[in-house]
Amino acid sequence: MTESIAMLPKVSMVILSFILILVYGESSYSDAGRYRDQVSRLAALRASFNTRDRISPSPTPISSSSRVLHVTAYGADPTGKLDSTEALQRAIEDAFRDPTDGFLMEGIADLGGIQVRLDGGTYKISRPLRLPPTSAGNLMIHGGSLRASDDFPTDGYLIELWASSFSVAYEDITLKDLMVDCNHRGGGIAVINSLRTSIDNCYISHFTTNGILVQGGHETYIRNSFLGQHITAGGDHREKDFSGIGINLMGNDNAVTDVVIFSASIGVLISGQANTLSGVHCYNKATGWGGTGIYIRAPGLTQTRIVNCYLDFTGIVAEDPVQLHISSSFFLGNAFVVIKSLKGGLSGVNIVDNMFSGDYTGVHIVQLDQTKAPFTAVDQVVVDRNNVRGMTLKSTTSRGSIWGNQTTWSVDFSHVLLFPNMIKHVQYTLHAGDHSFPRHILRNVSGNRVVVESDVPVSATLYVTVDQSM
Repeated sequence: MTESIAMLPKVSMVILSFILILVYGESSYSDAGRYRDQVSRLAALRASFNTRDRISPSPTPISSSSRVLHVTAYGADPTGKLDSTEALQRAIEDAFRDPTDGFLMEGIADLGGIQVRLDGGTYKISRPLRLPPTSAGNLMIHGGSLRASDDFPTDGYLIELWASSFSVAYEDITLKDLMVDCNHRGGGIAVINSLRTSIDNCYISHFTTNGILVQGGHETYIRNSFLGQHITAGGDHREKDFSGIGINLMGNDNAVTDVVIFSASIGVLISGQANTLSGVHCYNKATGWGGTGIYIRAPGLTQTRIVNCYLDFTGIVAEDPVQLHISSSFFLGNAFVVIKSLKGGLSGVNIVDNMFSGDYTGVHIVQLDQTKAPFTAVDQVVVDRNNVRGMTLKSTTSRGSIWGNQTTWSVDFSHVLLFPNMIKHVQYTLHAGDHSFPRHILRNVSGNRVVVESDVPVSATLYVTVDQSM
């Protein structure tokens, strides 16, 4: 088509020449005015061909019904020099003005997938960006950086999904591809009484309270993100002074997946139920400096799963856990698990199939903190199948054997069993080497020591399996 249009001026020249010859022949017996009119019309025709060849087609205008709001169109400064709070807030409020006929939870308007786009800019804000007090959802805010000003309120969060009531106000809100710099003024993102919120591919730094706070609601998914009070890759001279919490989960049914927390006093604090952590790497503050990678503060009903995580010089603490599963995780640098007693209850805990690596100073991989109360109600606790290098293995099950020519055999399991003076199940075999059949009996299991006696001296090997979890 382009080639055909390019040929038009040449064709017009041929037509014009041909007509001019005819007109010139007629001019000997026609009036000159008619000749000039025809030449003018042909000149205009040729000019139109030339113009059409030079002008490219105009671009298709953006539809007035576009569901993408660009914050720069609201006057936000993408250089970060000027305060963009008002412009960003107007864009967010506009996103709530025109819901569609879609369906979310009852009473929550569907915004139709509308987007607030930050256009790859960096924006300075002086107060929290708070979603309007209107129950709505199906909205995305993405694609840029936010930085708190020097006078940002220290008790605020740069982005707040903060409902005015205790009922769920927001559903399906996505915060994606954001860099959030708290400038040591408060927290990063607060999700309060919201349902099915996604925080994806975010980098949150310089917080003093929480990098991310989730309170109430449920099903907030945090994934592919990085959080740190100070930007470091380990070995920071300020580490002993790290404070704040990377992720604070004060709700139920949330998931944290493929997240790195590289500086904070506590990496993840959990005080709700039915939460799951997977692929979380914590090197936020070493245990030796008083830090904790994952702190589970949900005594009596924990229901937490921690799988495939990396505890890097910082460990896990769980208070009176009931239904806690820790597996397939790697503990480096003497990192260990502490089970802390508040009222002495402990039930349904699995710490299995993990790897522990230390510096050969005798640190136990699982430890009991009974400073407030002894554990008196222990049920279905399994610590087993963990592999250990440079640390001391602790378990709730063990095997041992001893040979002797005697009437009493004793196998001591106190060095490996987790709970002191607690053997719930014993299975043993006394194998006599001289083919005799002595009578024998299990005499004692106190102090995690198994004692078996026979009625006559015999050369035999005692094989014992003990279990604290039955």
